[in-house]
Amino acid sequence: MTITEKPAPVVPPEDNAGRRAWTALRAVPPIWVVLLVVIVVLTWRNPVFIEPDSFVNFLRRSAPLAILAAGQVYVIISGEFDLSVGALVTAVVVVAARLSDGEAANTWWLILLLLAGGVLVGLVNGLVTTRLRVPSFIATLGMLLVLNGAVFLWSGGAPRGSLADNFRQLGRRGIEGLPGLNILPYALLILVVVGVGLWLLLRHSRFGYQVYAAGGNQRAAALSGVDVRRVRTAAFVISALCAVVAGILLGGATGVTAEAGVGYEFQAIAAVVLGGAVLGGGRGSVGTAIAGALTLQALFSLLNQFGLAQSLRQVVQGVIIIGAAAYAARRMRRSG
Repeated sequence: MTITEKPAPVVPPEDNAGRRAWTALRAVPPIWVVLLVVIVVLTWRNPVFIEPDSFVNFLRRSAPLAILAAGQVYVIISGEFDLSVGALVTAVVVVAARLSDGEAANTWWLILLLLAGGVLVGLVNGLVTTRLRVPSFIATLGMLLVLNGAVFLWSGGAPRGSLADNFRQLGRRGIEGLPGLNILPYALLILVVVGVGLWLLLRHSRFGYQVYAAGGNQRAAALSGVDVRRVRTAAFVISALCAVVAGILLGGATGVTAEAGVGYEFQAIAAVVLGGAVLGGGRGSVGTAIAGALTLQALFSLLNQFGLAQSLRQVVQGVIIIGAAAYAARRMRRSG
């Protein structure tokens, strides 16, 4: 008696295509879906939002926060926090106005000086955290207070001086005469350059792998030869440099004010967490952090569209941080 095996059922091609499409869709980070939904709602409320010039202007306004988030994600992936970036943004604007005093000839050496100051702030944050073993939350909170106090002493409570036109054009102007656009903002171009550079550094370099290792398991990273203290200090320097760039763009866009960076430290953390980074380290990416910043900015625009009070931003940020952190923790438990 011969036993014949039943032939395996043939899966229709459309089923395979649907399964591949579903698998590809599941691989997309949730933040991009959230961003798309918010943009759709914004467009429904205000169809002008999706027009090229209007949307590019939205990206220009979002660039400082997106750059801050791209730097902050390095610190968070490495297992630390940086609460000093908002105060550093304010310091950049106030110091630039005082030293520039409206003179275009001062702009380029001033930008180099501001970047050097950012490196110094990042080094202090990193060394205090890693060498003196002060928790980064306390160390950077202390730096926030130091910078705010220094700005107050420097300005006497009222910033003096002005920013030169060629300094301000980085945050306000752009390339004109492009087909379909009135202007392509310099701020957007700077965001692309910074974002791509930091993404390549994090995902395609030995240093990037070390950042993930330092945040994922400090002891295992050290045993495998990673200098955790050096890596975390470098992450703080990157975050501070991004804060300087964000401050330059904000100064150009909004002018001189002693409150230029107020609240930006929490917005940057909210954007990074919203992008899927895990508080405690080991997970996150530059791309999703930038998407988180864009989503946060779009949510604020949506609140304005609905005529809700400006004070609700803090409520939204708090809910986002708690909700996103809870979601990330739940996902880690399920995957573990």
